[in-house]
Amino acid sequence: MFDPVLLQTFLAVAETRSFTRAAARLGISQPTVSQQVRRLEQAAKRQLIARDTREVRLTDNGDAMAGFARTILAAHAEATSYFSGSAMRGRLRFGAADDLAITQLPRILRHFRQQHPQINLELTVDQSGPLHRKLKSGHLDLIFIKQNPGTTEGAVVATDALVWVGQEKTLIDPDQPLPLIAYQGPSISRQIAIDALEAAGRTWRITCNTREVNGVLAAVRAGIGVAVFPQTLIPSDLVKVTNRFGLPELGHVDFTLLSNPLAPREPVDALTAAIIGRTLTQTP
Repeated sequence: MFDPVLLQTFLAVAETRSFTRAAARLGISQPTVSQQVRRLEQAAKRQLIARDTREVRLTDNGDAMAGFARTILAAHAEATSYFSGSAMRGRLRFGAADDLAITQLPRILRHFRQQHPQINLELTVDQSGPLHRKLKSGHLDLIFIKQNPGTTEGAVVATDALVWVGQEKTLIDPDQPLPLIAYQGPSISRQIAIDALEAAGRTWRITCNTREVNGVLAAVRAGIGVAVFPQTLIPSDLVKVTNRFGLPELGHVDFTLLSNPLAPREPVDALTAAIIGRTLTQTP
């Protein structure tokens, strides 16, 4: 067993290449630093640091010990955090709109779980409307959904333009009803698309009715129509076709976090801060 205090002192010397600077960093005397390094060398039964009047350098064994020391101290810090009385605990029921789940959100959630291992994070992926209803009924603690701009409820993480999306080679006859790929109602993007087409006097027909973003993307990739998508979330193999087909502008949508007022505030606030503090883009 290597004493973490000795490992910390050894790393300070290894990183500063100086007993004097290591002592200043640790707030202890230089003789104490020398003594602790000698104790670690005795425990390892190896010379770890070679020093003369000109320089302090690590031996091959010292290089190996530096790697082990960083790993041991990192595990020690993680264990201390895990068993600390201040660590957050409990259950957090989080819901995300399915198209927002194909952003960097999974990476954010993975990092959150690593930082707060004692929080039991439960994820629900659905459309924005059902998630909102589950929040109101008390079945979720925090949701990340799309809302019409100007809604005062919740914290707006980002505002994005809605655009028409299709395959690069998709062809549409302007004299025929627009082939529309849409979520099953009620759906914000579906209603915005239909309202815009009706206002522009453009006829349309539903060629794919789906509940999930993967269904929307599969239909668009198959070339059976066009869909409405947030501009920053357009996959790399699809393109904006608003101008090409003379389609009406769709306005914007807010990506919003809403919380249950009865939910435990500490984990809700922590996940809210984690999401707001990161840029949401389409995953590669």
